[in-house]
Amino acid sequence: MKLVRFGDFGQEKPGILDAEGKIRDLSGTIGDIAGDVLSPEGLQRLRDIDPQSLPAVAGSPRLGAPIGGVSKFFGIGLNYRDHAEETGLPIPEVPIVFVKATSCISGPNDPVLAPADFKRMDYEVELGFVIGSPAKRVSVENALDYVAGYCIGNDVSERSLQKGGPGEWIKAKSYDSFGPLGPWLVTTDEIPDPQNLELTMDLNGERMQTGNTSTMIFPVAELVSYISKYMTLMPGDVVITGTPPGVGMARNPRVFLKAGDEMVLRVAGLGEQRTTVVAES
Repeated sequence: MKLVRFGDFGQEKPGILDAEGKIRDLSGTIGDIAGDVLSPEGLQRLRDIDPQSLPAVAGSPRLGAPIGGVSKFFGIGLNYRDHAEETGLPIPEVPIVFVKATSCISGPNDPVLAPADFKRMDYEVELGFVIGSPAKRVSVENALDYVAGYCIGNDVSERSLQKGGPGEWIKAKSYDSFGPLGPWLVTTDEIPDPQNLELTMDLNGERMQTGNTSTMIFPVAELVSYISKYMTLMPGDVVITGTPPGVGMARNPRVFLKAGDEMVLRVAGLGEQRTTVVAES
């Protein structure tokens, strides 16, 4: 299934894509794509619904992030071997886990805001996964059973905050709009192998990033198991899993985002994000 949330920011309704790719309104069936809806039982109830029996959504509404009520939003640093190499940093021995504020989550086509004092904004196309069942100290072998589905994420970052001064990643990666997710949450039955997905990122029509999740240092199952050793992962928690090479910071010359730039992010089977950078005074 491909699940979506549509409508004005903060007032999104749940939906599902039908066989023709049209949005069908789920708001008469569930309150949101969140919580118990993401459990195996909740997702099965949605699978049992004939999308043709649901109201069709007219036009092309704004899409919000495909998950509501996110309590934890994590990123993984340096999780692609070739990306770690391009930064000149050592290959991590264990996953580098950091937090993005949930207030930075935005829709897949919403503007990315550029404050006047942010001069080194960067892009990172990533595979995201969403937890469906409470996960505490789960084994690697069973870890994927706790995943509800996958989506595209863009780990937008202000490098001057990440690399300069104290280097606090949460400040560098948490400004409003710095966490576009979606367009859809694709359930795991449609993505049987999350470790064989192509990722690309185009900036103003030029290919900047090309990668495959097969080159992750720590695959999705290991990340679920590792993080769940230190905290319980809850339904709706989101983890974006690292980025392949080609980020602006590592290019020569460096490329940083500016107002008017258009980013197009794609992950195989997960759709496309298309966002524009907008100056914020």
